[in-house]
Amino acid sequence: MRYLYLLILLLLPFFFLAEVSVAQDDNSSDDNDREQVVRIVRFTGNSAVSDAALSTLVRTRNNREFLGIPRFTPWYYIYQLVGVGESPALLNRETVGSDIERIRLYYENLGYFEASVDTTIVEYRPERYEVSFIIDEGNLSRIQSVAYTGFPDFQDNDNLVSNFLNQSEYAGNFENDSTFSVNEPYRAQKLREEQSRIIDFLKNNGFAAVQRDSVRALIKRDQDDPYKLDVLYSIRPGNFYTFGDVHIQLAGPEGNGEYDESITVDDSGYAEQGFAIYMDKQDETNTKFDLLTEQLQFRAGESFDQSAYLRSVNSYQNLGMLLINRFGLNEDDSLPDFTKENIPVFFDLQTLPKHSIRTEFFGMRRYGFGTGVGLNYNNNNLLGRAENLTLALNTNLEFVTSNTLNEISPVDEDGNRVTSGSAIFQSYEFRVEYALPRLNRPLRFLSNAPWIESARTRYSLSYSQSNQLFFDINSDVRFNLRYELRHSQRYQSLIDVFELDVVDTDPSTQFRQNLINEFGETSLEFLRIQEDFRPQFSSVIRYTLRAQNTNLIKRDYGYFSEVSLALAGNLPYLLDRYIITAGEIEGELPSPLRISTNALAYSRFVKLSADYRRYFSLTTNAVAAFRFFGGYAHPIAQSDNIPLNRRFFAGGSNDIRGWSPFRLGPGSIPPEEVTIPGGEIKLAAFSEFRQTFMKNVLSADWYFAWHTDAGNVWYGPGNQFIDEQETDLLADGRFRIQEFYKQIAVGSGLGIRLDWEFIVARFDITYRIHDLEEGWFENSQRYFSFGIGHSF
Repeated sequence: MRYLYLLILLLLPFFFLAEVSVAQDDNSSDDNDREQVVRIVRFTGNSAVSDAALSTLVRTRNNREFLGIPRFTPWYYIYQLVGVGESPALLNRETVGSDIERIRLYYENLGYFEASVDTTIVEYRPERYEVSFIIDEGNLSRIQSVAYTGFPDFQDNDNLVSNFLNQSEYAGNFENDSTFSVNEPYRAQKLREEQSRIIDFLKNNGFAAVQRDSVRALIKRDQDDPYKLDVLYSIRPGNFYTFGDVHIQLAGPEGNGEYDESITVDDSGYAEQGFAIYMDKQDETNTKFDLLTEQLQFRAGESFDQSAYLRSVNSYQNLGMLLINRFGLNEDDSLPDFTKENIPVFFDLQTLPKHSIRTEFFGMRRYGFGTGVGLNYNNNNLLGRAENLTLALNTNLEFVTSNTLNEISPVDEDGNRVTSGSAIFQSYEFRVEYALPRLNRPLRFLSNAPWIESARTRYSLSYSQSNQLFFDINSDVRFNLRYELRHSQRYQSLIDVFELDVVDTDPSTQFRQNLINEFGETSLEFLRIQEDFRPQFSSVIRYTLRAQNTNLIKRDYGYFSEVSLALAGNLPYLLDRYIITAGEIEGELPSPLRISTNALAYSRFVKLSADYRRYFSLTTNAVAAFRFFGGYAHPIAQSDNIPLNRRFFAGGSNDIRGWSPFRLGPGSIPPEEVTIPGGEIKLAAFSEFRQTFMKNVLSADWYFAWHTDAGNVWYGPGNQFIDEQETDLLADGRFRIQEFYKQIAVGSGLGIRLDWEFIVARFDITYRIHDLEEGWFENSQRYFSFGIGHSF
């Protein structure tokens, strides 16, 4: 941070000179050509509403302030000096007048009906203006009671209205069966939300013609105290309606021509007596009719339900193999015909092209330079029921020079490095993925659960091989069965029923020789590291809950959270105990289907992680972002460690910046001394402040960012590594309550974000504020990182 402060101190004189030079230029110009620049915007008299909230209401603003420092507007100063940056914020008196009305209406919506707003505009320096909004808030009005009148009589469900009222935000003390005693501040927004809730309730129960003016909130002042209010919702529901016939038309990718096949469905599962579903499709759609009827969340002829109608629209959208060109409650695009008691429903659909092939080329840089190619084939409607099949093949080559290999080659018994020539490392992966927009066994019984809006079943199988610098992967076979359940727009569950991974690895001769030279062939360290690289059979059952209400690209408001709980190793344990060696536990299994000639080790463990991210809009051009992560893994039963690919790691451009990926921790162990990489415990916290300083330059918005990342990984209590002298060989990396805070690494720095509409490019320079080897503020080296998308 000292470099940031130094940068500000160095730039301040230039900004001051820019301000002075601009003022001098203004004094030398003609009065008619002078610009009236807003430099200060103030609010006085406000106590119920903060300055920050009011500043989001008004359109009269000064230029963007750096890190919220009053009148420190570097982008404006840069514009004055070189013409690039942010143009001056000019005074517009008509805008000021509109701002006064906006503030008054805002206070009125908060219950301050007598609030008044005035303004003063002061030229405190030549052509530099201060705009002050002077507010007299007045008294706050409060709601005493909320009552309802006019609800229709639902004869088939006597408790429908009472249950609805019990879910009201005003629910509490009943004065009678339709009146609540409230006693809370007046809030127009809350009253409007209750009005919308009433309208949705009526539309979902047959009263399709209800509009906003059908539900009115009548407000009455108390005769003794005018600041006490009684609210009465007066409801005029109108006529009762049912769904009419349903008409579905499905065109092919071209969208032209006549329909080749038609069908009428009128059985009781989809329509009431006297009603039907009429469907037409073209042959090139390659789609079965029953896929279309299964997406309907209502039956033709039953009482109108707007929520069921909209869920049907979402079901078609979630298929992923068609477009909705039009949907409506009339044959044309006009409003429904409410003169008839039956409202027909129309869907005009069009399939996407069934087959697609995508190729991609990429470059890579690890120990050497490499290149790769990928080929992907996709069929989005394999069997006519929106099944999605993806076949993917990826391969890459990496050339590593002899100089690089010799730098990391093993040392012989005499201390001399073993030299070697250059080498080419290669890898490939073949992947098959099959997805369906519905639940398959064993969770098919949840298909009609009311808490599931949409669901998807996803099967994936991959096979890969690679030879790398320190070890070869002879084969890596992975299979996963995942269920994706969307509960609402915010909440989603992911259930991995089977996540199987069979990895057959062989450490290279160089890697093995390095370990022998460092630890000795019979040392515990050597044996433990070898255990990490043994062929593994991993099985995981996992449940993940996600909640979000933010734009995952912009990340400038709302939150994102994810909690995951996994249980691993049970399948190989059951095979070991009851099938392979019945009654005995060997701790390893033969390779299935003879994928490998090596025996496969397995580990049983539980793993819990929680990730929470919060985004605050400080101003219209500034965002504060925070992230907190915690994770814990623990071996269970006879297992005493967590597989290498299931541990927590720290470092990298999307984690704790300033450290390379996987090169931070565990604990205070220096990277070159880590014998067992990764940890069973991870704690991390991140913050980032982003401010726009240029807009629409190279078709992107440019952001200045200041980030601070902190955290580490540690060995957990279940990872025991004791030598013959009962010495804990992992002591420096083990988590201890009284020590862990001293082992928190901290990195901070500055960066630039280029924000296009659908992608964000990120460039960061980070300093190690707390380097675990050198201490606080002792490492002046800069660490550069690049990424696509915000880091969190």
